[in-house]
Amino acid sequence: MAGGFSVSGSGVEFEAKITPIVIISCIMAATGGLMFGYDVGISGGVTSMDDFLREFFPTVLKKKHEDKESNYCKYDNQGLQLFTSSLYLAGLTATFFASYTTRRLGRRLTMLIAGVFFIVGVIFNGAAQNLAMLIVGRILLGCGVGFANQASNFPIILSLQAYSIISFHIISYAVPLFLSEIAPTRIRGGLNILFQLNVTIGILFANLVNYGTAKIHPWGWRLSLSLAGIPAALLTLGALFVVDTPNSLIERGRLEEGKAVLRKIRGTDNVEPEFNEIVEASRVAQEVKHPFRNLLQRRNRPQLVIAVLLQIFQQFTGINAIMFYAPVLFNTLGFKTDASLYSAVITGAVNVLSTLVSVYSVDRVGRRMLLLEAGVQMFLSQVAIAVVLGIKVTDRSDNLGHGWAIMVVVMVCTFVSSFAWSWGPLGWLIPSETFPLETRSAGQSVTVCVNLLFTFVIAQAFLSMLCHLKYAIFAFFSAWVVVMSLFVLFFLPETKNIPIEEMTERVWKQHWFWKRFMDGADKHHVVPNGGKSNGATV
Repeated sequence: MAGGFSVSGSGVEFEAKITPIVIISCIMAATGGLMFGYDVGISGGVTSMDDFLREFFPTVLKKKHEDKESNYCKYDNQGLQLFTSSLYLAGLTATFFASYTTRRLGRRLTMLIAGVFFIVGVIFNGAAQNLAMLIVGRILLGCGVGFANQASNFPIILSLQAYSIISFHIISYAVPLFLSEIAPTRIRGGLNILFQLNVTIGILFANLVNYGTAKIHPWGWRLSLSLAGIPAALLTLGALFVVDTPNSLIERGRLEEGKAVLRKIRGTDNVEPEFNEIVEASRVAQEVKHPFRNLLQRRNRPQLVIAVLLQIFQQFTGINAIMFYAPVLFNTLGFKTDASLYSAVITGAVNVLSTLVSVYSVDRVGRRMLLLEAGVQMFLSQVAIAVVLGIKVTDRSDNLGHGWAIMVVVMVCTFVSSFAWSWGPLGWLIPSETFPLETRSAGQSVTVCVNLLFTFVIAQAFLSMLCHLKYAIFAFFSAWVVVMSLFVLFFLPETKNIPIEEMTERVWKQHWFWKRFMDGADKHHVVPNGGKSNGATV
């Protein structure tokens, strides 16, 4: 195939071409991101559909149309929340099992396992006859997420090393980490945020699907859930038709086979320098015997604390409560079903466009500036929503009025936009670029696990919190925004345009608070290539 270019690592340009395997890998990466975003966005729209509620949650449907005791409690049902949250708890659990299959069986077979989980989960959801079948389907989808987390090295290593601009991600584990390592320092942030972009596109697509299927009675909800099978099938077929990664083969001691695959995906026989780079990086990785134990050592405390808190703060902005339950939330506030789904489409579109703003600006204005500006914007918009709802929406009245309804949608969009160019992508970017090599993989694992855990907590608790706190739920999240903004102001250093291997010297040792943890950090720092620091590892 025409189109040669070079791939850099360790300051060396490696010869490469755009091969069919690379194209397939890019498609797999894109469909994986869209699939995860679709699963995030689809549940809220489906749970607002009367046909779905009549089938599985008749008590919720009755409260929705007949119960005037509390508008805020229409959807307060643990089973309904479990439908959404079970995916993330299953994903968290499956991640630990998938780490074994990734090491023993390779990325390709693990990706196939993930694809099978996704397809079977979609079948269970689309054909569900009772609540148990519905929840089992979501759990299987979550298992697919967990296995894809670990296997996501697979298409990325094929495609990003060959053509990093056109490849995005498969969910969340290795992609931010790999993007941060391979990208040139000056565009590292923007390239990494492409990770988030596919998720937002998947959410928007789910909102559009829900808006259309809500008019198909009585099986529109089945179509919404079943359409996730399209990217799942593409992911599975793609894994069938491509080989395992050279990295995975080399890690398992199959050096010659790894070199042969490298020649195939690069479209050239001149792969010796890159092959040696991969072998060296694998050797260094194997020398790190206890990465999780190292992660707990004092010198790694700043990165660990920041990574964990960023994931907790990201969820306590309230964003996933809105993304999961946007149609339900708008319906609670008095919007009719069509209007609530349409409003969710608008917020989904704002989410995508605002993520593009972050791609453009993160390496220009920096991480701290985006987070601090967004903190002000999120706080003001949530306080405004709380005030409007406190005045206009009571337990017995949900008549916002046309003007106030528009204002609420605008404020929700204002909140979503600020999150999309700050806490959304930067919650993944910053941990991936701050951990040192010897703990980077373990650190990213902890980041993903904490995120999935608190995603589950918010998804399971939000509708109950809405019932008990009513409009004050937005005041609750706005208070968290103040806390996280203060943390950013005082404790989060700027990492813009700083090479990953120089973080210790230029960031942590210079920070007023974290420098106290850096005593003796240099003697423990591990870099590949015979001790020579470089800007990319494989």
